[in-house]
Amino acid sequence: MKIRAGYDIAFDCPQPTPMILLVSVHASRIGDLLSPQHITFDPPLPTRTYEDPFGNACTRIVAPAGRVRFAADFLVSDTGRPDEVVPDAPQVAVQDLPDDTLVYLLGSRYCDTEHLAEQAWSLFAGTPPGWARVQAICDYVHDHLTFDYMQARSTRTAAEGHSERLGVCRDFAHLAITFCRCMNIPARYCTGYLGDIGVPKDPQPMDFSAWFEAYLGGRWYTFDARHNVPRIGRILVARGRDATDVAISTSFGRADLANFTVITDEVE
Repeated sequence: MKIRAGYDIAFDCPQPTPMILLVSVHASRIGDLLSPQHITFDPPLPTRTYEDPFGNACTRIVAPAGRVRFAADFLVSDTGRPDEVVPDAPQVAVQDLPDDTLVYLLGSRYCDTEHLAEQAWSLFAGTPPGWARVQAICDYVHDHLTFDYMQARSTRTAAEGHSERLGVCRDFAHLAITFCRCMNIPARYCTGYLGDIGVPKDPQPMDFSAWFEAYLGGRWYTFDARHNVPRIGRILVARGRDATDVAISTSFGRADLANFTVITDEVE
């Protein structure tokens, strides 16, 4: 299947402002591009791209004073298959984990494991280790939190989300990741495109989506505590410890959002 993806984002800056953008499709999906994902800037700007420690493609700019707009519109090939489900995927003992997964056991800015460790063990110690445990975490988070776009808050931690019992997709991901890490399961945050493919159309405006990956049986698997069902058409943009590492834009100075449009549609 073919998916049209892209964005049209604008900021108003009172003065020249350095910015880092994470809007390019992840290297793991570059081979699926059917058209260039070239970023256009208005006004035209010099850019520099680098790869961060998590393998994400980052674009550096200095936004001029006034309004800066950046956009892209491209096609991606997708298998059309839903997220993989492997119920017998085992949990890997900490001593047997690869070195590069260990960072995803540690607490991070939004995944405050120190505040939820006791809660995690009281909730999930009795679940079978492995896939069933991660799924139990997803079930709990899915039922415990209420999705409310109007209650989005960029500073909400996993523990705060658990206490407040609400959030948006990033909060669902942060809480599930935190519980996984508390149970010694490496988990990493993912962001990207997820359109309404194979599901009823969501009347809310399209946005980038957040989900997570858990390390089981020697590889990473996709989980989504917000939707909690296998979905079709995920297009990964970035991975990291939490939302800090994969922010769509990071500005080093004032930058007021003036427009935010995301496109993710199946092409018939």
